[in-house]
Amino acid sequence: MKRYLIVGDVHGCFEELRELCDVAALGESDVLISVGDLVDRGPEPVKTVRFFRERAGSVVLMGNHERKHVRGVLSYSQEITREQFRAQGGDAAYREAVQWMSALPYFFENEHVRVVHAAMVPGTPLSGQREDVLAGTTSGSKALAELMGPSERHWHERYEDPKPVVFGHHVVGPEALVREGKVYGLDTGACHGMRLTALSVPEFRIYSVPSRTDHWREVKRSWAAPVLRARPFASHDWATLAEELTKLASTTATETAQLVASIAGWTAAVKALMPAIVAHVPALVERLRGEHGAGVAAAFAAHPAKPLLFVCAKGRFGRDDVEVRCPTPEATLELARKVGLDVRHLHPPPWAAVQGASGSR
Repeated sequence: MKRYLIVGDVHGCFEELRELCDVAALGESDVLISVGDLVDRGPEPVKTVRFFRERAGSVVLMGNHERKHVRGVLSYSQEITREQFRAQGGDAAYREAVQWMSALPYFFENEHVRVVHAAMVPGTPLSGQREDVLAGTTSGSKALAELMGPSERHWHERYEDPKPVVFGHHVVGPEALVREGKVYGLDTGACHGMRLTALSVPEFRIYSVPSRTDHWREVKRSWAAPVLRARPFASHDWATLAEELTKLASTTATETAQLVASIAGWTAAVKALMPAIVAHVPALVERLRGEHGAGVAAAFAAHPAKPLLFVCAKGRFGRDDVEVRCPTPEATLELARKVGLDVRHLHPPPWAAVQGASGSR
């Protein structure tokens, strides 16, 4: 009889995954099934994804973390995973991984068991379930609550179907959740320093190994600077940029704090270009008038900063005319270049020169 080894949320904990497969004596003919969330929070998502992709007889379900990458909704843990892939294979490696994730199934079922990442509505066939409910997204959790109706009980506490169901997503503690041989919760917090757990079917035997450390805590610390370097601060609007810098101001790690200070200093210098532009444009208008005389209108029309020059020439020029054209640092630098200011010391940003540092990790 074919054997199925169903593994809880790995979250890039590759060494624990290898140890668990050894402890469970995973054979070449066995089917290895991941409940999803192979990536994010752990130290080695690249090796983890590669292992499942290259191993014949493997199934990976769509977890909410994979779905975030597929949909381009990147919070901190997804930004770290993107940089981890980039460090080992550049942008192409990350794009290829996301493309692979986009084709992952939302459930697995055979004659022995049902497997979902996060949840399902009891009594409804898996093929009739909402994808966001199966994956455990925020919208899926809300939909599940509406579909299940008001209750203090979890969905799996109301599961009474004869075929057992296995799920991950919700950390159930350092030991697997097992209820009456019908419900198996396998997320035992591997990335948080607890354990990585698997269920072997059809004998329904639990295997588990301890985590080496609190991986998420260490990963957040070690990848903070590479993630910040990769963020497109230059294209953020000023309000968003100010909000991010305020959040980052409490950073204490030396490398990250230095980087935040560099970003803040660069931001202030770019913002200071706006009054410089206001002061420079009238002088530019007068210079062009002196150089072109009666043909100055044509000179204005051919100039990269022509809208500002025409406004200034009519005597209606002020700071508002500049600010409306400078919603972001990127736009401010571009306008400064157009009016002839030297911004070479501000572009590229000072931290861009070390953007490849994450590759050495």
